[in-house]
Amino acid sequence: MAFTNTKGRYASFGVVTSLPDEIIDSFWFVIDNYLKGVIPLKHIIKFTLKNQKDKITLTFSQEQYPNSITIDLPMKFDPFYPRTILVIDKNGKETITLPDEIGII
Repeated sequence: MAFTNTKGRYASFGVVTSLPDEIIDSFWFVIDNYLKGVIPLKHIIKFTLKNQKDKITLTFSQEQYPNSITIDLPMKFDPFYPRTILVIDKNGKETITLPDEIGII
């Protein structure tokens, strides 16, 4: 099962240049506090950023998992933020990235 043996956490260039640190940290917080140990996570998980009354709403989803989980964040939404974020686990090296940085659109 993915995201159980963390050896390092990273963010891609595209993520670092398009999202503030506090939002990047929110992905790790959600994974650690709402997903790990609750849902069997795949090696690639997806988050969608949406505007909910000028605040950010994150929606988690993954392939072959019929449910999604939505979490409201207290941070202000910016229409220039990327809409889709992927988090990948490669043998404990966990990376937040944009789909086009790894060829998934």
